[in-house]
Order: sequence, then C-alpha cells, then structure tokens
Amino acid sequence: MPIAPRIALIAASVLLVAALAAGIYLLAIPALTDDGDGPPAPPVAVKDDEPEAAEELGFPAFATKNTTRVGGGDPTADAAGVALATYPSTGGVDRAAAVTLVPSTDWAAGIAASVLASDPIGTPLLLSDRDEVPEPTETAVDTLSPEGSPETADAQVFRIGEVRAPADLRATDVAGADPATIADGVDKLRQRLTDREPAHIVLVSSEDPAFAMPAAAWAARSGDPVLFVDRDRVPEPTIAALKRHEKASVFLLGPDTVASEKVLSEVENVAPAVQRVSGEEPVSNAIAFARFNGGSFGWNITDPGHGLTIASASRPLDAAAASPLSASGKWGPLLLTESADAVPAAMRGFLLDIKPGYSTDPTRAFYNHAWLIGDSSAMSVGFQAQIDDALELVQIETGLVPQDRAGAPESQPRR
Repeated sequence: MPIAPRIALIAASVLLVAALAAGIYLLAIPALTDDGDGPPAPPVAVKDDEPEAAEELGFPAFATKNTTRVGGGDPTADAAGVALATYPSTGGVDRAAAVTLVPSTDWAAGIAASVLASDPIGTPLLLSDRDEVPEPTETAVDTLSPEGSPETADAQVFRIGEVRAPADLRATDVAGADPATIADGVDKLRQRLTDREPAHIVLVSSEDPAFAMPAAAWAARSGDPVLFVDRDRVPEPTIAALKRHEKASVFLLGPDTVASEKVLSEVENVAPAVQRVSGEEPVSNAIAFARFNGGSFGWNITDPGHGLTIASASRPLDAAAASPLSASGKWGPLLLTESADAVPAAMRGFLLDIKPGYSTDPTRAFYNHAWLIGDSSAMSVGFQAQIDDALELVQIETGLVPQDRAGAPESQPRR
C-alpha cells in the first residue's frame, strides 16, 4: 500500500501508527479531509532506543497518558505539526484565516511574530526559507487553505522578514534587518489589525535566545507584543514602540546578565512602569515567568489543572513553532530543558509543586497535561516518561504529604 494512504488509514483508525523498516516515523498531527483525499500532514521522525514493539505502536514516543509530543526533527516540522493540531481543518470546523511565515533561521522574528497567534488574529506560525517553501510548510498551508478574513485585513499570509510564501496567496509583509526593527513592525501590524492598545509589553534579549523563548507563548496567549533589547542598550525601534504605547506596563524577561541594569534605566526613561521577571539560567527563568503574577500580566501557575509546553533551550525556533498551543486548547506557559534525557531539578520541583491530587473521586480532580516539542534528540522518550510521572494524578490521604514514585516528598496540591 502506498505510504500516504497507509498513514491516512492507520491515523484514522487507531490514532497514530506508522512504521517503516528503517525506523518509526510518526505523523505528528493527521490532517485528513472528510473523504480522505486531502494531503497528509508532514511526517516527522521520532526515534529512540526503545523496544521494537513499542516503536511499532508509536507509544510512548508519540503520547503518554499525560503528555503529547509534536515530534519534528527540526522546528519547521514542529511548526507544521502544531499548526495542524491547533487548526485541524477538517470535519467542517473553522479554518485558520491566515498563516504567519517566519524565516527558518531567525528565532527572533519567530518570537516577535508569535503575537499574531493571539485573538482575534489567530494565525498558526510556520517556517519558510528565503528561496523556497519547505515541504512540511507547503503541505500545512495546502491543508489549512487560508482564505483571509476581516481580522487579517483579507491577507492569507503574513511574511515576516525575507521569506518565501506559496504562490497565489495575498500577502502582507513585515520587513526589517534586525530583531528590534522586525518586532517594531510586527507590533505596528498587530495594532493596525486589532485597533487595540496593548496593556503590557514584554522586553527580551536579542542576544540570548534561551532567555527570550518563554515570551513567545505569552504573546500568543495575551496579545502583548514582544520587543528586543541588547545586553547594554535599548535599540531605537524599541524606544519608538515604547513611546507609542506610553500607557502600557513593561516587563523585562531575563536576568541582568542578558539585559543589564543600564537597559532597565533606559527603559524607565520612556516607560511608566518596568518590572524584571527572571531566573539565573534559562530553565529557572522560564519557571519564574510561569509562576509570575503581575495582576493581569503573567501565567500565575501555582496550582494544578493546567496545560504546559516543553521545548529544548537549544532549539529557540521551537518556541515560536509551539506558540499557538498557548493560545487555545490547553493554554499554558513554555518551560525549557537543557537536557534531552533528564528533567531538570528546577522543572521537576515546579511540576511536583503543581501536581494534581484527589481525595475520593479522581473524575472530579484537576489534571495537568504537557506538550513536548521536538523529536528524541530534543527530549528522549525517557524524558517524556519522567514528565508523565511528574504530572500524574495522585490520591491524597488526609494529614499525609504524598510522595512521587522515587520517594521524594511532593508539595500538597492546591485547590
């Protein structure tokens, strides 16, 4: 049987099972039309040294009871998978009105453009190249079939930076030769489309992507624009945007090692209020942002019952690729790992702190769920199993502090 029909048949009948002789190839998100004739979603590879039988089933590499993986070998494939997960584009449901394309080599453009995934624009974000459209992106665009809408000013595609789009789509372009200029242009586009002043602005490093990555999820969730600062100065396009939004509260994401106190002082000269949210390294920085409560700003994740997204700090464009997951479905922050094999201690502590529990009836409990972005080179199947265990619902006995399976004390789940 040809591979495409085989994938379609198996995906429709048993959720996800696709194996080839050279290894397992998982269709991250099946994208099928009602009659089965639509183009399949781009295949993405998930390989690991797991038993052969488990590989052939696709589990746990694709999903466990508390996790789902978008297992692309690179951010381009991840973005296509996320786009088709957030906009299945079949069964008569609404399609995405437009898509946003960013360069596959420009993490800063991707993070800035993530704000276009927010309501009411709501575009999935895809990656492309200067001279050609990668096959996963082209397949995703064909499946999504964007038609434009009043919310997108009839554009079918937003091109951010120098990037090729599929032919015959009405495009709106945002140009710029550096992160600050592109971010300023994206913000102007956002404001023109929504006719809405932002309540908040997020400033991130233009030089250290791992500290900037968590801003992509928040921009998609909130519609707050992301602007860039250098380590010791604030670029002119960022100053111009801050002056344009003089009533917005400003939050600087990252420690003084990536954005110095001099930067903070320069921002305070033009902004009404500036507050730093930070951790000393990328993992703790992302957790600090996930926990942060600034009133109407911040995720304020301190209790169970949440969606989470986890990406590798070494793949910054995965933050942009995954951002639509924070704007719908199981809305939640982006967490980072610097290890492909072991859950960082800070992340494990955070997950145990928000671990869900129940007293008598598990069907009335709160639940946590995590999306993992990337193949096993980004996060191994063992890593996924550790995340699943940390998210697992546990029964709480009155007066006792629950323990995880390794015997470590957990924080009492909050209600």
